[in-house]
Amino acid sequence: MKQKILDLRDQALASIKQVKSVEHLKELEVSLLGKKGQLTAMLKGLKELSEADRRVVGKMANDLKQELAQTLVEKEQGLKRKASQSLGQEFYDTSLPGRTEPYGHLHPITQFIREIEDTFLSLNFEVAEGPQIEDDYHNFTALNIPKDHPARDMQDTLWCKDIPYLLRTHTSCVQVRYMESHDAPIRVVVPGRVFRKDDVDATHSPMFHQFEGIMVDTTTNLSHLKGILTIALRRLVNNPQLELRFRSGFFPFVEPGLEVDVTCVGCEGKGCNICKKTGWLELLGCGMVHPYVLKTVGLDPEKYQGFAFGAGIERLLMIKHKINDIRLFYENDPRFLEQF
Repeated sequence: MKQKILDLRDQALASIKQVKSVEHLKELEVSLLGKKGQLTAMLKGLKELSEADRRVVGKMANDLKQELAQTLVEKEQGLKRKASQSLGQEFYDTSLPGRTEPYGHLHPITQFIREIEDTFLSLNFEVAEGPQIEDDYHNFTALNIPKDHPARDMQDTLWCKDIPYLLRTHTSCVQVRYMESHDAPIRVVVPGRVFRKDDVDATHSPMFHQFEGIMVDTTTNLSHLKGILTIALRRLVNNPQLELRFRSGFFPFVEPGLEVDVTCVGCEGKGCNICKKTGWLELLGCGMVHPYVLKTVGLDPEKYQGFAFGAGIERLLMIKHKINDIRLFYENDPRFLEQF
């Protein structure tokens, strides 16, 4: 009996090794370990043995049963793994739907620039663009910014090395270029990227985006400026109750000049580090175009007058979505960008 068990073991292991499919393996398992299998039939003969031999032979049979069961499982896993690899390399089910890559979307700043363009187009403005590398004349001189103005200092302006050009500090230079090549009346808005050496807090960045606008005609006045800004800003931040505060301010290219503030997004007017405890967030500068600027671009300041304004796009987005740190727009964290 002992020899029969040893012979069955050798025969069974050899047979398992030679099996090429899961179906044949199942058939072999039944023939070895099933109710009418070889090992089961062999165990029925234990009753003819003495008690001492039954213990020895019974243990051998149980050990063989466990060994064969484990070997069968490992063989089945190997056959399935091989079949899966073969399926991936050689078989294509054309009835399955195609695999597509997930779609991305435009950056929130790009989305917002398009909203700005649509908003001002609806107000009968045109959209213009210009170079990001500018000369001194269009960026400063034509805008009535004197030679000794601090904006020209290296602390604020990023100058090109060895050549008299700079990275534009605002998009007002595009307004100058537009007025040089177009006759009045003029209504134009200029969104785009600008550069300043400025990253002192969570609301500033050395590279950011602005949109600036200008309207020139014979009867343009501050009431037109206030009305257009109120309509546009409330649309852009999707808040028809947005509170705006107009106060006096100085900019070389406008006279009189105004600054526009809105309720702080971080504290809702209570005071925090974003608004420097004032409850208001400075949003943009504006005012009536200085006569010097009109004269520089060839327009008669005795006949024409106009207003201009400029706002930070990121700041508007922060107000619209209650974001408290401008740097989130540039860190490329999918957890942040996927929300837009």
